[in-house]
Amino acid sequence: MSSKPFILLGKEIPKGKTTVLDLEVAKLHTRTTVKVPIIVERAKKNGPVVLLLAGLHGDEVNGVAIIREIIAQKINKPNRGTIICIPVFNIFGYLIQTREFPDGRDLNRVFPGSPNGSLASQFAYQFIENIAPFVDYVIDFHTGGGDKENIAQIRCHENEAETMKLAEIFNPPFIIHSDYISKSLRETLNKMKKTVLLFEGGKSKNFDPKIISHGVRGTKNILTHLGLIEGTIEKTIDPIHLKKTKWLRAPYSGMFKLNVKNGTFVKKKEVLAVILDPFGDFKKKVYAPFDGYIFCINKTPIVNKGDALFHMSNEDESEE
Repeated sequence: MSSKPFILLGKEIPKGKTTVLDLEVAKLHTRTTVKVPIIVERAKKNGPVVLLLAGLHGDEVNGVAIIREIIAQKINKPNRGTIICIPVFNIFGYLIQTREFPDGRDLNRVFPGSPNGSLASQFAYQFIENIAPFVDYVIDFHTGGGDKENIAQIRCHENEAETMKLAEIFNPPFIIHSDYISKSLRETLNKMKKTVLLFEGGKSKNFDPKIISHGVRGTKNILTHLGLIEGTIEKTIDPIHLKKTKWLRAPYSGMFKLNVKNGTFVKKKEVLAVILDPFGDFKKKVYAPFDGYIFCINKTPIVNKGDALFHMSNEDESEE
C-alpha cells in the first residue's frame, strides 16, 4: 500500500485520526449553505478505503439508522485502512422526507452528473469527482420506495465473482441477481472499477429494527473480511439467490388485502391477495402466476389497476 497522504475534499486525513468533512451541496435563496457531513476514520495502518453511504433517497431512513448504529457502536473505527461514513447523502430530501431532490430529480438517475446541469446533477458530479475516486469498496443502503416493503437483500451482478462473494459474506436472507440501471450510482461506480454492494430493506419513512440489525451485522462481516476490523464473520442464514424476477401488477383498482408475508415462497395459483371495492360489489383474487419467492410487497391499503403489488422470483423459469 502507498504511504502517500490521503487527501479528501482538499483536506489531508492523518493516520489514526477522526475527521469530519462537509461536502457543500448548494446555497439556498436565503444564502444558507447546505452541506453533507462526511465522517472519516483512518487507521494507523494502511488498508482499503470503504464507503458506507445512505439516504441517497431522502425518505429511506433505514439506511441512515444502520450507519448511525455503526458509528454509535464504533464499528467504523478501523484497525487498518479507512472507513468513510455518509449517513445522509440527499440532505434536502431527508429534511422534508421526500425521495427526490428539490429540482424534482431522482438523484439515483443522474450520475455521473454534470457541473452545469440540474441541482441533482451538479451534486452527483461533485461526489463522483471529489469522493468516489478515493474509495475501493462501497455499501449503498436503500429501502423500498413509497409503500413498497423490501425483505433484507443484497443486489449485485451475477457475473462479478468478487461482488457475489462479498454478498455471501454480508449474509442477507436474499441475494438478487440484478443488472445495472442506467445513470445510477451503482452503475457509475462500477464503471469506475469500484466494488459495490447495494443493500435493500424495509420501506420508506419507517424504521425497521430487524432490517437495521441485518444491515449492521452484514456491514461488520464485510469490514471483518476486508481486514479493516477484527472479529468473527457471523453467518446466521443461507442466502437464497434469485435470478429471474418479475413485478406482479394489480389487475383491478380497489382496497388491497394481503394474504401472504414478505420473504415467503408461494406456489403457482396460490392466492396472494384480494382486491375489493368499498361498496361490497366485488372481491377479486390475485393469484401467483408461477412458483417463487416474494421479496417485495406493496403495503398500501388502496391500489389502482396497474400498480406494482409484488416483486417475486420466477422459479419455474429459473429451472429451465
